[in-house]
Amino acid sequence: MLGKKIVFGAIATILSFAASVAAESTLGSTPALVEFYAPWCGHCKNLAPIYEELGQAFSGKDEQVLIAKVDADAHRELGSRFGIKGFPTLKWFPKGIDGEPEDYSGGRDLDSLAAFVTKKSGVKSSIVKVIPAVTVLTDATFESEVLTSGKNVLVEFYAPWCGHCKNLAPTYEKVAQDFVNDKKTVTIANLDATVETASAEKYGVKGYPTIKFFSADGTVEDYNGGRSEQDFIDFINQKAGTQRIAGGSLSPEAGRIAELDTLAEKFSKASSKDERKAISDEAIALAASLTSTNSSAKYYSRFFEKALATPAYPVTEAARLAKIIKNKSVNKSRLDEFAIRHNIISVFSAVAPVAKDEL
Repeated sequence: MLGKKIVFGAIATILSFAASVAAESTLGSTPALVEFYAPWCGHCKNLAPIYEELGQAFSGKDEQVLIAKVDADAHRELGSRFGIKGFPTLKWFPKGIDGEPEDYSGGRDLDSLAAFVTKKSGVKSSIVKVIPAVTVLTDATFESEVLTSGKNVLVEFYAPWCGHCKNLAPTYEKVAQDFVNDKKTVTIANLDATVETASAEKYGVKGYPTIKFFSADGTVEDYNGGRSEQDFIDFINQKAGTQRIAGGSLSPEAGRIAELDTLAEKFSKASSKDERKAISDEAIALAASLTSTNSSAKYYSRFFEKALATPAYPVTEAARLAKIIKNKSVNKSRLDEFAIRHNIISVFSAVAPVAKDEL
């Protein structure tokens, strides 16, 4: 028996060695891919975000297959038993621990790992093919894609061999995916500075990754902030006026108009239908004057009309929109519209906008 395990997120972490077959363990009867790692190992750190995604891809299928890891530096008896000589080492444990584990020698990218697990276990992953969102720049395209694009462009100058660049890559792609619906104003890009040397030299790139922000107004500045998804999002929101949150959804404030919010709050607290009607008329007139400059204004008009006719409408509509937003099959390009409508109707219904951890 390999050991007892505890699940953190989507990856089972082996905690201790169990020599007796009589000591039942989930891992003992379930096929598993196991990473033997050491906390100090650089290659293990590079693999960590990819391995976490692999765990997510097979999450909820623990009865059929496990994605697991063990700190072989802390639990050296396990490393010794399975002949671990370096880190990270990946081994496949077939169903029924009696058989010898098989070394994994394939690629360390998500697709290769997932294909291996599926081939061995027969269990399909939940990976959805995502078209890369990071714009790849060259010396030839730098001017058109960045300098004269009229957009706010974040550019990572990287080197293929750079460990820090490899660590950043999954997060940087997530940020690019987060701003896909803002492609008219925001571009997340990268450039191989070892190949496209003219652009790198022009902007004084000396180390990797170097990240620079090219504003739509033509100014250029170094990005010296944190390297988390939220750090990048906060920076771009501030610079470009976007309203994204981690995961790509809009913030609860997106689409809201302060003057109309005030009237919506007064409307929801009004004690008589006559008072509600007067507030509604005022709001609809104000919304009409704002429609040409703010597309969200039309939603306020519609909601005031329907809430006046049917008092329960704000609550039922908020619930309906929240359900749509949580539906993963909804086209991403439509989600912004539904999110804005939910943000607005929430003012009427006193229902909090859908929390980002529920999206």
